[in-house]
Amino acid sequence: MKFSEISLYVMALCTSRHIRFASQFWRLCRTPEDVMRALGEDGNVPERLEREKNRLLDYPTEINVTCAFDGDFPSINARARGDIPFILFYRGDIALIKDAADNVAVIGTTSPTPEIEEREEEIVAALTGGGMNIVSGLAIGCDSRAHSTCLDAGGKTVAILPGPLSNIYPACNRGQAEKIACGGGLLVTEYIDEAESKREAVTRFIQRDRLQALFSKAVALIASFSVGRGGSGSRHAMEYAGKLSLPRYAMFSQGDAGEKLFGLNADYIESGRALPLDPEGVPRLIALGAPPCADISGGLPVQLDIFRP
Repeated sequence: MKFSEISLYVMALCTSRHIRFASQFWRLCRTPEDVMRALGEDGNVPERLEREKNRLLDYPTEINVTCAFDGDFPSINARARGDIPFILFYRGDIALIKDAADNVAVIGTTSPTPEIEEREEEIVAALTGGGMNIVSGLAIGCDSRAHSTCLDAGGKTVAILPGPLSNIYPACNRGQAEKIACGGGLLVTEYIDEAESKREAVTRFIQRDRLQALFSKAVALIASFSVGRGGSGSRHAMEYAGKLSLPRYAMFSQGDAGEKLFGLNADYIESGRALPLDPEGVPRLIALGAPPCADISGGLPVQLDIFRP
């Protein structure tokens, strides 16, 4: 188990002020001093810190913590501003998200056909063979296939979770999560507790998708329905990648035109918002440089000031 004193302060403040999401935290604090000052205003600081420490020690599964003010916290895309995560709970190698230059997010439908899975495997194997870590969301379908293909190819994969480490979702992928954590990969989440409402649970999935883009240098869409034509949760990661000015790719060929499961892919390709992706195009993706990043371990730097208009 690994955690720092400042991460305990952050946890205690979140419990005290009922902070659930990143935007709430950054409105209140921008530096470690802000965190300690705000918690001091709530009183009983030693007791609050001890309570959070015991919560970690009593946690039902292995857990580590890093917060935005720790030295091992990942460098953050300089365009993220108020969407910067402020605390992460994890199992595995946190260094895998330290540098986005080594990471590609692979996303897609929860109901791919065998042909789609076969094509996805070719792309993921090529990315892994080129030294890329694969970032995905541990969902059934394309996410799970991306993780497993990467592992089978001897690579490292990062699973971004929409809930706590103590309750891997979906339950059918708990075995895969264990393989990732024990095989040199990373399980990471912003949450130590369960969602308090259905609305919060839904929001967490969207926030999970933002982290897939935030910790990667590009996002690759395997297959997804158009918005309103079926499950198209992949659009959140694609949309957020656009906000970060990240390169977006979509698996697509002429034979996919008119296919419902490639509706979102076609929307992005035809509008020029994404480039078509096949195994032959993977080297160009691998050659991409990292997005501009900023170290926020000492506090929120000027270029990331979320209070600017």
